[in-house]
Amino acid sequence: MSILLSLFLKLSAFSLIAFGGVNALLPVLFDLAVNQEHWIDVQTFSDYFAIAQAAPGPNFMTVTLLGWHLYGVLGGLIATLAISWPSSILIYYLQRLIMGLKNPITKQAIQYAAAALAIGLVLSSAWQIALQINQSIAAYTLTVLTISFTVFTRWHPLYFIALGAALGFLGFI
Repeated sequence: MSILLSLFLKLSAFSLIAFGGVNALLPVLFDLAVNQEHWIDVQTFSDYFAIAQAAPGPNFMTVTLLGWHLYGVLGGLIATLAISWPSSILIYYLQRLIMGLKNPITKQAIQYAAAALAIGLVLSSAWQIALQINQSIAAYTLTVLTISFTVFTRWHPLYFIALGAALGFLGFI
């Protein structure tokens, strides 16, 4: 099976479980791209994730960059289409179903459950990626401090991104 077809089929399947967006499936994407298929290494995955998070727009740019890495512009287009089409169709029909419900309490319960599921998946994904990408005590310390300060203070996370960049530039991480 060609790389493009494999990429398309695997990302299309992932799209159906990407509840909470692509960030919810980063550990699975990491495992596929780095450990199973060896399409990219850990550093490249980290770089692509950082670029995707820093850029404006949808959060699936990591997938687009992976496709681009594998097969240029065509790979980027195929990856983007693969991660988008199944979940878009599924959400379209689910939204129609939810909007057709008559009971407002049922609608609200479904929306709250979906929000809780998405948040849980994204947090779990963030933790799994941190475990796979962090390679030093300093990196783990920065991760824990960032989470702690973000949760317990009103400090903006960009301060910690800048701190992480400075520590990386100085060679501490």
